[in-house]
Amino acid sequence: MDELPITHRGAVMPWECDYMGHMNVTFYTAKFDQATWPFFASIGFTVRHMRENSVGVGAVRYDIRYKRELLSGDTITVRSRILEVRDKVIRYLHEMTADQSGELAATAEVTAVHMDTVRRKSCPFPADILAKARALMAEHAKVPAME
Repeated sequence: MDELPITHRGAVMPWECDYMGHMNVTFYTAKFDQATWPFFASIGFTVRHMRENSVGVGAVRYDIRYKRELLSGDTITVRSRILEVRDKVIRYLHEMTADQSGELAATAEVTAVHMDTVRRKSCPFPADILAKARALMAEHAKVPAME
């Protein structure tokens, strides 16, 4: 694996910009959230799996670092990596780059807890999802982080 997998591609829309002319923080979060679902699907944690098993995830920590302003019309790519997997917890990093320059625009490090959505309590990830996540984490560790 030479690069992390792409989990989201998009563009900064004019209505996503604030009065200073750059993308508002609200929309960085939205774009990172859009990257989360293809990322989770890559380990088998799909919406279908969640519905059929009454499980979900809840972010308990969300740390965004802004590196470069994005303006209306800029196109972006988000790539995602697993940093840590425990029985009930996954920690991952989204890296957003500005396509035209290739520069790192922002990162989001997220810690999420797997939960039973009926009981509203944390519970272990299924063994097959843990195995896929750990295998992917090992692959991701081979790819240098952007700075």
